Amino acid sequence: MLTGKQKRHLRSLAHHLQPIFQVGKGGTNDQLVRHIEEAIEVRELIKISVLNNCMDDPREIGAEVAEAAGAELVQVIGKTIVLYKQATEEKYRKIELPKAAAK
Repeated sequence: MLTGKQKRHLRSLAHHLQPIFQVGKGGTNDQLVRHIEEAIEVRELIKISVLNNCMDDPREIGAEVAEAAGAELVQVIGKTIVLYKQATEEKYRKIELPKAAAK
């Protein structure tokens, strides 16, 4: 689970990214989730856009895709979804998250 500070950091990194996947009127499916899993393993942080012809709520799509891909939902703003998942392989790790505050 990401802290507010970590989400803020990831949002700032995602600001300049372009969406690499689109969800259309067909909604999400297993093939889309598989492609997202592969891309997020290499990139760690991705954007997904929800097209205007998609009748589903972008927040629901974001939560569904994040859960299916094993990623964290960072932000849903308008029709853009931002997902994060730390790469399992050391060579793909590029993002250093701020440390969570000790209680």
